[in-house]
This record gives sequence, structure tokens and C-alpha cells, in this order.
Amino acid sequence: MNLTIDEALAQGGAGRFQRRLLGIFGLVWAADAMQVIAIGFTAASIAASFGLTVPQALQTGTLFFLGMFAGATLFGRIADRIGRRNVLLVTVGCDAVFGLASVFAPDIWSLMLLRFLTGMAVGGTLPVDYAMMAEFLPPRNRGRWLVWLEGFWAIGTIAIALTAWIVHLAGAAEPWRWIFAVAALPALIGIWLRLWVPESPMYLLRKGDEARARAVIDRVLTANGARALPQGTRLTAPPVTAQPRLFGPELRGRSLGIFAAWFLVSLSYYGVFVWLPAELAKGGFGFVRGYGFLVLMALAQLPGYALAAHGVESWGRKPTLQVFLLLSAAGCFLFTVAGSPWLVAASLLLMSFALLGTWGALYAFTPELYPTGLRGTGMGTASAVARVGGLLAPSLMGYVVARGFGVAIGVFAALLLLAAVATLFIRAETRNRSIV
Repeated sequence: MNLTIDEALAQGGAGRFQRRLLGIFGLVWAADAMQVIAIGFTAASIAASFGLTVPQALQTGTLFFLGMFAGATLFGRIADRIGRRNVLLVTVGCDAVFGLASVFAPDIWSLMLLRFLTGMAVGGTLPVDYAMMAEFLPPRNRGRWLVWLEGFWAIGTIAIALTAWIVHLAGAAEPWRWIFAVAALPALIGIWLRLWVPESPMYLLRKGDEARARAVIDRVLTANGARALPQGTRLTAPPVTAQPRLFGPELRGRSLGIFAAWFLVSLSYYGVFVWLPAELAKGGFGFVRGYGFLVLMALAQLPGYALAAHGVESWGRKPTLQVFLLLSAAGCFLFTVAGSPWLVAASLLLMSFALLGTWGALYAFTPELYPTGLRGTGMGTASAVARVGGLLAPSLMGYVVARGFGVAIGVFAALLLLAAVATLFIRAETRNRSIV
């Protein structure tokens, strides 16, 4: 009897093995969120520590995103060549080491170098996590579980917002050191947990190591309470006539569409959320101010992920992505016309809810658009494109915010609508379909 990896995984369903995997990947995913979101929460105190302006201190964020771009570009491709597991162990280790070293930076130049290196590690972790998680999930459950993994981003966001609030209330000296210390801890724990994770069976099979791929599948099945594969069962990879290319004739449309969406969503998300913490902490808009409302915004992300997890399985990946893009644009537009603090609050909560649901749909959809031999590269390229958006976001925000904060948010509404248009180039729907 011959089985594909997806057919073999379907025999055990999504059970205890996948729950453990979700917990391990999710812990580091939350840590990565904390490192990214910390940019907006640490700029003011970094500026105070080293006698800088806040825009100058935000250059630590620019270097972090530059590192993420380099890491995503480099490690996604390496993962397709030497394996997912090896790359994850290296990147998570570097995330913890350089993140913790940032706490003890004696000057701004050391801090900028360490934030670049931390960003490189985070950039390498994000795309490979998703490629690997997707390859351990049966088709029937894949979309929902990938959105659940992305949901740990909200947990990391809540944790870092609470940390910033607590150190602010405690009157801690140099709060940024405390924030970076807390952000590094989950990755430090994650190094040891990652040792439990086996190599992707799809990767092993593509490399011709059927025996190891079968051993991993048997481990998954038995952990989920199912029987190991019967003797004589062969694992087979679907035939591939030629190695496709990201921008070759078969994949060009989906690559252009999905990468454009990643870029525009990233530009909008980071444009809003790198500047918003400082804006709300220093004065806000009426009662919409301070760390308490930032925590509330982070909590609003959780139902966004929950609805996206439902949508990708019930409505499909692409329709869910398009709905959340339109909701995100609506939240930004509502902010530009809000005439009262209540409408401002509603628009910000809608933005937070919808933008994070958008990320959930993107992360569920993207790894399924590419075959195993290109999955790490595709996710790495998408993540790298997103980091370009993160790099440009502070500059774009600084340029348009001079014309008013509302005008800046209006620009992001237009960009999110453009992202919804870009998804029309993706002529594929991957719900309940096997990945090859």
C-alpha cells in the first residue's frame, strides 16, 4: 500500500502530538511577538537612557527589521536545503542569546548591533515555524491550527503591554532593559523544548529518506493513539515533473498576489502599532490613552484570531483573508472620521481585531500555496517582503503624520484596500487540499 504524508497523517488526525507542537512553537512565537512589539514600548526609555530623541531611538527598531529581513531571506532558503529542525534550533538559540544580551547593552551602538542580530534570529524563526507546522498537520485541520499558532502573537503582545505597564507603574529605571529581559525568557525556555521536535517527514521524504520519514509518521500516529503504519506500507511523494520557481509560470500569479498582500499588510500594521503605543502613552485621544487601553487593544486581537480560525475552514483561506483586509481598512477609515473618543476607541479596537485576523489568514494560506521543496523559501520570501514593509513603515509614518495622525491612518486604509485587490491575482483556494 502506498500513502502520501498527508494521507498517513490523516489516519491519526490532529491530536496530542500536534497539541505539543503547537505549545512549543507557540511559546517561541509569543517570544517573537514580544521582541517585535517591544519596539514601540521601548523607544522613549532608550532615548532617555542615551540622550537621544525618540525618532533616533526608533532606529533600534529599524535595525531589528533589517535583521528580520536578512534572517527571513537567508534561513527560509537554508531550511529547504538542510532541514527545518536544524534551522529552528539555531534561530531560537540566537533569539534567546542576543535578546538577553540586549538587556546589558552599555551604549546605543552595542544595542543597535544586538537588536539587528536578534531581528535576524526572529526573522529566521517565523517562516520556518509555519512551514514545519503545516507539514505535521492533516489537510482537514491545517488552516485552523495554523491560525491558532498565529494567535500566540496576541499572547506575546498582551504580555509585553502588561510588562511595559508594570515597569511604568513601578517607576523602574531604564524600563527598556526590563522589557527586553521579559521578551527573551520564552525563547530561552524554547531552546530546550525544540529538541523534542523531529524533522519534518515531508522534507525527509523529498530528500529520499523514507525510513526516517516513516519513523516520524509512526511517532505522530502513536502519540495520537492511532496504530503505526502497517508493514509493507510505502510513503510516496506526489510526482513533480520539474522543480517550480517562485515566479515561474505555475506560481507567478499567486506569488505576486500573496507577497503584495504581505508587504501592504506589514506596512500598515507596523505603521500603526510602532507609533501607537507612544501616542497613547503620552496623551492619547480623550479617555483613549495610557497602557490600560493598549492592553485592551491587545485583548481585542484574540477574537480576531478566533474568527479567522473559523473562517479559513468554513469559508476558505482566500475569502477569509479578503474579509479581514476589508475590515482592517474599515477600522482605519473609521478612525479618520471619528469625532469623539468613543468612535476613536471603536476604530482602534476594530483595527486591532481585524489586522491580527488578517495575519492569521495570511499565515494559514501562504505555506499551502507552495510545494515542500519551495515551502521554506516561499514563507521566507513572504516574511522578508513583510520586513521591507516594517522597515519603511516608520519613515512613511513620519512623513504623513506631519499632516495629522488621522491622515496617516487614512493612508493605511487605502493600502489595505490595495492588498485586498492584490489577492485577486491568487487563483487558488487550498481549503481541505493536500500539500505536496
